[in-house]
Amino acid sequence: MQKKLITTDKIGGFLKDGMTIMYGGFMGCGTPSKIVNAILESGIKDITLIGNDTAFVDTGVGPLISNNQVKKVITSHIGTNRETGRKMIAGEIEVELVPQGTLAERIRCGGAGLGGVLTPTGVGTIVAESKEILSVNGREYLLELPLRADLAIMHAHQADYNGNLVYQYAARNFNPLIATAADTVIAQVDELVEIGQIHPDTVMTPAALVDFMVSTND
Repeated sequence: MQKKLITTDKIGGFLKDGMTIMYGGFMGCGTPSKIVNAILESGIKDITLIGNDTAFVDTGVGPLISNNQVKKVITSHIGTNRETGRKMIAGEIEVELVPQGTLAERIRCGGAGLGGVLTPTGVGTIVAESKEILSVNGREYLLELPLRADLAIMHAHQADYNGNLVYQYAARNFNPLIATAADTVIAQVDELVEIGQIHPDTVMTPAALVDFMVSTND
């Protein structure tokens, strides 16, 4: 269904102030730069970002932070982006640091409709502050709540016109997870092929989860 393929200028119709956006990528690898640029140009503000990291000042979602469009980040680390750290210390942005595995499981819970995940990671540390602690078989666990977003943005290497996605090597990272946990999913795709040209066994994100696609080469 080629109706899933849209032009970049249509992305603005899915954007609004105060929205929550999940993004794929590990230090920018797997983050859809073309979609990020569209968000940047839209000028929306007070965004909550959910993703593994904030990449660098000028890559990944870094430009959105530098441009003062982000209110909060839920992420596993910010060490590679000095502007995220500066804004956090200055009180200009809220940063919720979540252990990487816990972040992945919270997103997975959001996609599966679960009420949360129990994890021992963070028990007895600052991570446990203001969180419910449950005991199971004599061991303490933190109750970590699910994460969902208004929009998920992803970068795929290849897709057919139905929206079945294939990622390239490590660029897969958080992309398949976030596709399950957002109201709207838009993928940036490097190579579009006809339906049937992608073997079913190689599909990493099925078309049922993908609402729209934009071509990297558009």
